[in-house]
Amino acid sequence: MGAWSHEPFGNDTAGDWSYGLLETQDLSSIESALDAVAEVGEDYLEADLASEAIGAIEVLAKLLGKGTQNDAYTEDIDQWVKDHPIQPSTELLAKARRAIERIQSPDSELLELWDEGGEADAWKDSLQQLLTATNP
Repeated sequence: MGAWSHEPFGNDTAGDWSYGLLETQDLSSIESALDAVAEVGEDYLEADLASEAIGAIEVLAKLLGKGTQNDAYTEDIDQWVKDHPIQPSTELLAKARRAIERIQSPDSELLELWDEGGEADAWKDSLQQLLTATNP
């Protein structure tokens, strides 16, 4: 995992995922990222799927005016949000909150990686901010 920060776009995978979002006019790529996590169920959740979902959730938070990361890594995302002022549905926000819970649960590679790196607390705090931001 090429990660330099616990923030949603502090890794290569979320950054790469964002390029697809920038080509869309709707929330379909966000919903797809969240659905990918849900489809895993209780099986082992790969870090890439989790990282993409976290990036997608940050975009939802930004659409609600509650983004948690504003820096050079989010400039294109911030512009996309400005150009697409879409109000996320309550169903999509609920799906985002379920994804956050799943990403932090056992059998999550991303959780394991942050635990091994000794920075799980900062990462979990970042996810808690997203959880709060996606509450309508």
